[in-house]
Amino acid sequence: MTPEEIVAHYGLEPIPQEGGRFRQTWAGPERPDGRPEGTAIVVLLTSAPGDFSALHRLPTDEVWHHYLGDPLEFLLLAPDGTSRTPVLGPDILGGQHVQLTIPAGTWMAARVVAGGDWTLFGCTMAPGFTYGGYEHGDPVELAARYPDRAAQIAELGRP
Repeated sequence: MTPEEIVAHYGLEPIPQEGGRFRQTWAGPERPDGRPEGTAIVVLLTSAPGDFSALHRLPTDEVWHHYLGDPLEFLLLAPDGTSRTPVLGPDILGGQHVQLTIPAGTWMAARVVAGGDWTLFGCTMAPGFTYGGYEHGDPVELAARYPDRAAQIAELGRP
């Protein structure tokens, strides 16, 4: 299986600003506030230059699920100033996660691990995702707030 075959199979389209290619696979009924009860997407990232999920945060917890391909490494910047770099992948006995919950308000970015080719994963949210809840990260501001992660922030930020 190739990334091109996955794109064709799912009809994946570019994710605006964030990066990667995706398709929404489910949206629940609309809530009184206009948001869906929940949403699910499939996403493909490759090791091609510039193909990563850029720093962003959401107002609701988001659950990421590993489906196929290589592991995905994260940079997570918590509101309390701490950070961590978990890996989404199939090697659960080696410390990877097949499912990872990113808490609301956490700055997140992800890319295929060094030496990998591509990753197919999913993201689920409840209440569901809307573009109005997406906040794109400013790499300069985030590097000032998390100076110990400045190099990673520069690699995983997009203007």
